[in-house]
Amino acid sequence: MSSVQLRLQVMMFLQFFVWGAWFATLGLCLGANGMEGFIGAAYSTAPVAAIIAPLFLGLVADRFFASERVMGLLFLVGGAIMCVVPSYVQSGNTNMLYWLFLGHLLCYMPSLGLSNTIAFTNIPDQNEFPKIRVWGTIGWIAAGLVVGFSAWSATPNIFWLAGVASIAMGLYSFTLPHTPPPARGKPADLRTIFMVDALQLLSNPPFFVFILCSTLICIPLAYYYGFTSNLLGQVGYQAAASTMTLGQMSEIFFMLLIPFFFRRLGVKWMILVGMAAWVLRYLLFAFAAPDQVRWMILLAVLLHGVCYDFFFVTGFMYTDQKAGKDIRGQAQGMLVFFTQGVGMYFGYMVAGILFNSTMTNYAALDLDTQVARAEQLVANAEDQTSTDTIQSAIANADAAISEGDAEAIKRAGAELAAAVNELSGATAPSFAQQLGQMFTAELPDGIDQQLLAGTMRQWKEFWLAPAGMAAAIMVLFALTFHDRGSSQDTEDAGDPQS
Repeated sequence: MSSVQLRLQVMMFLQFFVWGAWFATLGLCLGANGMEGFIGAAYSTAPVAAIIAPLFLGLVADRFFASERVMGLLFLVGGAIMCVVPSYVQSGNTNMLYWLFLGHLLCYMPSLGLSNTIAFTNIPDQNEFPKIRVWGTIGWIAAGLVVGFSAWSATPNIFWLAGVASIAMGLYSFTLPHTPPPARGKPADLRTIFMVDALQLLSNPPFFVFILCSTLICIPLAYYYGFTSNLLGQVGYQAAASTMTLGQMSEIFFMLLIPFFFRRLGVKWMILVGMAAWVLRYLLFAFAAPDQVRWMILLAVLLHGVCYDFFFVTGFMYTDQKAGKDIRGQAQGMLVFFTQGVGMYFGYMVAGILFNSTMTNYAALDLDTQVARAEQLVANAEDQTSTDTIQSAIANADAAISEGDAEAIKRAGAELAAAVNELSGATAPSFAQQLGQMFTAELPDGIDQQLLAGTMRQWKEFWLAPAGMAAAIMVLFALTFHDRGSSQDTEDAGDPQS
């Protein structure tokens, strides 16, 4: 392995560690701090940033500055923004949090293209790229394990971790191989920036159906990214972030199988299998929720490899086949624009609206869970002088639950979360305990079982909605997508990253 390849692998690891540190359990953290109604809006900042990022890359980064320097500056600014987030989480200021999340992601999203540019510019053979990119997935997994083992899944500490990692990544970026701007000296081509040539591909009926269904399927897909951590937290998983990394582990395995299945199944069946996996995943969540069936929930998480690789990776390959050599970059950008941008944006908003209207018991149950954890922390605390604040917070939380006042519950939740965070530092579970909790769901003592049962029934109703949507879109794609050329093309397809 060359030193350049090693440096690029570290780049990918740190880059995705930053994202994985906070994004997977953002919803759980917001719900634990009395902001469950803000989850959909918070996650919607990611697709907004994904829509804007290509414009930044096309107008500025690709023309005027070295890629590694732009990326270094973006990560430093993004890290500083993320370090400000915890104070606003504790105060419950959702308006400020929206702009902070958007600001951080506006710095982060362009780095996805910049890191690829740095990698491809500095490796002699493109076949080396998968060996480099896989370290991004490993970085995401590592972040989830750190968050889970540290018992930070539902605490503002995830933002501190992401902020510090982002600053470290920013400093490291300046040590990367020099990568001059790829479009230096070229005039700003608005036709390219706004993907005008790629949009003409939509005149091809099969490709139009592909883009339409890919955009639509991302609406139910957003449910998983936005609310799985909340489900795991309610069921009782104490290390939700670590549990969710099982999905990324399966992603690595199925990525290796993509060339084999792609040659034998072709585009249509690969995408249909990916869509079917999303339907099955949501059905598993829905029917596991009422009785908290652990194996069904873990199987749904493990399906992530099929869900992501068979759908998204196959989509990138099909788009590469349909686009001419001169517009391949535009076409890939257009696919990301419609899926990660437009589709995910509406998906997070729809999921957030349904969550707020369906999960009527969530806030009270979540606060009851916090009360149970706080009481356990008080019982285990070595420093008994620090428990007065948390005892007061527990009393206020119990009163809010008894009154059933939504606003009082939110205020009590924020107060209790702050007190728990202060106390839990001295009583964090050991590494071995956290490893066991990754795969064991134990309900905290003190949760009202009738309230829990009602919430679990509401979770079933919540997950059936995206299952139905994904199934309808899968049928639409099966009936309307016909591209005879794509099946023959796949016989010659090689590496899925090509």
